[in-house]
Amino acid sequence: MRLSELQNKDVINMIDGKKVGNIIDIEIESSGKMTGLIVEKSKFFVSMFSNKNELAIKWEQIEKIGEDVILVTINL
Repeated sequence: MRLSELQNKDVINMIDGKKVGNIIDIEIESSGKMTGLIVEKSKFFVSMFSNKNELAIKWEQIEKIGEDVILVTINL
């Protein structure tokens, strides 16, 4: 699977069923192993008290990569 294919999928939090955002990058170890995703938060998750629009999702938090969505479990 290519990064461009991942970027076309919605990232959905399984805890509340809401869209977290869209993938803008990935995290990779020096060994080449992918360790997580960098997601640009949707407007719902952007707080007026926070200027950070990115969220790092660790590989362990990814539950399922489906045809149209990526399901994650994150506590916000």
